[in-house]
Amino acid sequence: MKGKPESVINTSKKRFAIQLFLFILFIGAIVALTILYAPAITRLVGNPDHFRQFIDSYGALSILVFIGFQVLQVIIAAIPGEFVQIAGGYIFGTVLGTLYSVIGIMIGAVIAFFTARLLGYRVIAALISQANIDKFSFLLNNKKGEMIVFLLFLIPGLPKDILVYIAGLSPLKPFRFFVIFLTARLPGLVGSSLIGANIQQKNYVFALVIFIVACVLFMIGLFSKDLIMRKLKGRSDD
Repeated sequence: MKGKPESVINTSKKRFAIQLFLFILFIGAIVALTILYAPAITRLVGNPDHFRQFIDSYGALSILVFIGFQVLQVIIAAIPGEFVQIAGGYIFGTVLGTLYSVIGIMIGAVIAFFTARLLGYRVIAALISQANIDKFSFLLNNKKGEMIVFLLFLIPGLPKDILVYIAGLSPLKPFRFFVIFLTARLPGLVGSSLIGANIQQKNYVFALVIFIVACVLFMIGLFSKDLIMRKLKGRSDD
């Protein structure tokens, strides 16, 4: 039985070497950015006034800088996305804050999704705990999981950024995934921008009402997510 042609073997070795190099480069960049900037970014976006001054200091580039923050918070799970989204509403208002947040998280989702699809399982293993991998592993070989993925991104309290990487290894087609991702994330983005915009306008009562509703939904999602996950996993096995 003849073995593989030498040209095929060499091509496979080159492909593996390129993937290994890109993997090391990506993981190194994520680790460096997390160590160097994640704590500072978290503190900065936690104070809307300081964050606004920081963004405004870039003048004409301020929108691009804010979008860059949104991209980073998707790629680097350690950065709390809700803070960035609320700050976006505080700085730009509800409509523009939501728009710029959508652009940012979509760019970040594209990067994370295709990074996982290009570099494979090793990226997931390097960035995500084994517990989370086991929890969402049923998505990896699930060919009928579009509704399940939608619900996972819609439920408060689940790690949305981690789910993007895992979805990159699933059979979902990219375009359909990004439509699902945006549709599920949009209500949360609008709510966060509303909170930030109303804080900036000193409509504290309205902002507090939205915040309380968001907290209630988050707590419901947090305490019921294991039950929901079991039901979704059971549905995927049918």
